[in-house]
Amino acid sequence: MKKIFQKRLLLLILPALLFSGCAAADSQEKTAAGSTPETEAASSSKQEENSMQIDFESTDMDGNSVSSDVFSESELTMVNVWATYCNPCLNEMPGLGELSGAYDPKEFQIIGIISDVQEGADSDTMALAANLIAQTNADYTHLLLNESLYLGLLTDVTAVPTTFFIDKNGAILDTVVGAMEQSAWEEKINALLEE
Repeated sequence: MKKIFQKRLLLLILPALLFSGCAAADSQEKTAAGSTPETEAASSSKQEENSMQIDFESTDMDGNSVSSDVFSESELTMVNVWATYCNPCLNEMPGLGELSGAYDPKEFQIIGIISDVQEGADSDTMALAANLIAQTNADYTHLLLNESLYLGLLTDVTAVPTTFFIDKNGAILDTVVGAMEQSAWEEKINALLEE
């Protein structure tokens, strides 16, 4: 009984602890290369963590099981952590939807993580998320938050949107905090694919 209570408590407080901030693109100072001070700091700290393997199991919006094995399906995976209340997140999702269809899936894929919608959420919450995905034409896989996903990938996330670029071996190549324009994302994707 105590373990069940602890697990439920953890699932209730995860979104509040993780995603108490919403990072807008215009609130960040950008450098000439299009990166931000937060991006550069996160990138250097993540380079040290590249040897750590990401390991999780989650469920997508359609109820399909998805694990960290999904990264092996593409050379590069963009993982965009967003929230239903986050306007900068929603504003960039149409561009992400276009980018997801612009590349060969073996080369590049996008996965969304809905930070404020947990596995087992009620039908109204699921309907809200599905409606936002449809309205923004973000036609790519979206995962629901659970303990495994939080512990496997999201422990250092403090704001949404936060975006990770992960290679086919599950190593984090770069992290961006905040939203960006579609053209800036495309430049970053192409640069990472060329490396």
